[in-house]
Amino acid sequence: MTHLLLTLTLALFHLVGPVPADLGVHNGALSPCPSPAHCARADWSVADPAAALAALVPVIKATPRMEVLEQGDGYLHATATSALFGFVDDLELYADPSGGVLQARSVSRLGDSDLGVNAQRLAALHQQLP
Repeated sequence: MTHLLLTLTLALFHLVGPVPADLGVHNGALSPCPSPAHCARADWSVADPAAALAALVPVIKATPRMEVLEQGDGYLHATATSALFGFVDDLELYADPSGGVLQARSVSRLGDSDLGVNAQRLAALHQQLP
């Protein structure tokens, strides 16, 4: 009975939040972070940005509670949902061939602080690059 009550209580706290309005590629780049307290942004120098993006797609798809929502034209948008409260973060990757970089951005939809989760997500993805 206690386990059921706890499960129902946590289900009430599924905190999705609104989709950020600044998602996508604007003037050849992902948006800057509105606040470093709940967002992380990186540009990774790579020999082939499109190949680097393609290499990360299976990693993202295999990550628990991560879902690819949009993929194409050198851009990927995925969401990551936290296990406990269901907070949703938006992950974006953009293969920038003119700059020779794979741009990465991870931003929380709700809250003033992500406790470093978005920066950790980007660091883990960076480690997976070939």
